[in-house]
Amino acid sequence: MVEGGPIDVLTGDYLAELTMLLLWKARQRDPESGYALSFLAQMQDVLGTCLERGIKVVVNAGGLNPAGLAAKLRELAALGGLHPSVAHVEGDDLLARLPELQARGHDFAHLATGLPLAGSGVEPLTANAYLGGWGIAQALRAGADVVVCGRVTDASLVVGPAAWAFDWAQDDWDALAGAVTAGHIIECGTQATGGNYCFFTEIPDPVHPGFPIAEINPDGSSVITKHPGTGGAVTVGTVTAQLLYEIGHPAYLNADVVARFDTVRLTQQGPDRVAVGPVTGEPAPLDLKVCVNHRGGHRNAATFVLTGLDLDAKADFAEAALLDATGGPAAFATYDLRREHGGEADRLTLTVKDPDPQVVGRSFFAAVAGTALAGYPGLYLEHAAPRPTEYGVYWPALIPAAEVPAVTVLEDGTRLPVPPAPAARPARPQQADAVPPVPVPPAGLRPQSARPGRVDGYGAAGRTVRLPLGTLIGARSGDKGGDANVGLWARDDDTWRWLRDHLDVERLRTLLPETAKLPVSRYELPRLRAVNFVVHGLLGEGVAASTRADPQAKALGERLRGCLADIPEDLIDLSAAEFTRVPEG
Repeated sequence: MVEGGPIDVLTGDYLAELTMLLLWKARQRDPESGYALSFLAQMQDVLGTCLERGIKVVVNAGGLNPAGLAAKLRELAALGGLHPSVAHVEGDDLLARLPELQARGHDFAHLATGLPLAGSGVEPLTANAYLGGWGIAQALRAGADVVVCGRVTDASLVVGPAAWAFDWAQDDWDALAGAVTAGHIIECGTQATGGNYCFFTEIPDPVHPGFPIAEINPDGSSVITKHPGTGGAVTVGTVTAQLLYEIGHPAYLNADVVARFDTVRLTQQGPDRVAVGPVTGEPAPLDLKVCVNHRGGHRNAATFVLTGLDLDAKADFAEAALLDATGGPAAFATYDLRREHGGEADRLTLTVKDPDPQVVGRSFFAAVAGTALAGYPGLYLEHAAPRPTEYGVYWPALIPAAEVPAVTVLEDGTRLPVPPAPAARPARPQQADAVPPVPVPPAGLRPQSARPGRVDGYGAAGRTVRLPLGTLIGARSGDKGGDANVGLWARDDDTWRWLRDHLDVERLRTLLPETAKLPVSRYELPRLRAVNFVVHGLLGEGVAASTRADPQAKALGERLRGCLADIPEDLIDLSAAEFTRVPEG
């Protein structure tokens, strides 16, 4: 990014909910750590060039110890004869303040369960509020070359530099919303330039995609692009996919503004250039999100491979043997047996969790291994281990923003309080009620089309073809704590109308049976030709504690794209598709 072409600010997003727990473990081994070590190695490569070219560096690599990382970077720079002005932003770490805040009535209730932190039996290991971008802007205005942050929102790494560059006010809601949108698009790097993209066969050089660049305009609108000559692509599709990634309600809450993603327009300006916005912004929420992590216990798993004939009977045989050998659900805090179908074999995975590592350690392994000689024909274990692993649990909560005074610390030690955002309303509930499903047309009818000769509403019965949903529809999915989101989009208006009317909550539950008994929220984003589903509770207590084979729901969208749907024939390029015709009715 530094050497491939002109940029003003180099950003890096190093943190996720789970990362904070990993950094806590690192700090137990070395009290001086607690930050992303990889950042120092990267700065060793490019810091000199950044200083020569006037490129600012803004990162959240500080993790649990932004002051420590800032000091370490100064030491590293001095060894190379460099003297950057390094500032850091702090105030997000609430761990030491929890007792005081709870005593004053802040219960840190879990956003999904409503359970207050106090009395839950949970001992927090980390507790960090998601700060906004104004501390970053303040550091840049004071002349910082590098700004190291702890737990700021991912988009703040773009909001702060943009607010500094254009001297935005804290209530320039639309401009701030545009920067949040751009930040959300580029926060996952090459996922905006063809990485993890459902139509990847259309991407040139998908193995080495270039990283995305956001060209921000004074009104907050932007152009997403990449350096010339790099692989991958920037298209309306790749940008749409990333916009839909890990979101819930279209009113996207950030610490500095609420960005209305349902107002975003995307336009292909030229090769590898997508214009974004303008975007409508609303006043910042009164509350900040807090990421609490705590110990969950210990876990272990064993995976049996089922091949050949009689797979159902073999799975039943294995299940009975495991119940007998391990003692079943009564012997563990969690006993989860899942079967996965696919390829040349099925897999049966037993995952167990318990506070006692001995329960899920060698004794569990011995019980599992002991079933092998008397097991089903062709039995072999794909995975089994005598040593369990410790896992953590993510506890999301809210805290009034006024209770989290952020501070910008400059190179000389000067401490500048970060002005709070002008608050105008409480935060939107984090778990919205499910949107009523769109009515499904009667059998044999198809949705309205803008093609010539159509009338308003559903036209006469037409032919359909049974094809995978992904023949026409793109998808991107991910985790939101214990929830999973899957966003789907169409690439033309006619297909969007069909998608909007066809895929409601009940049809989603039919296509993805694991969602059948879970609350599902559905949101429409017409300007993106997209619908977004949030499946509440699919991932249990979150990525670290989930017993699913896909604990971050990364494959959920592709599974949905692989499901068969009755698609109107006139939406399909018949010369390019092989299909099975479905009789009318």
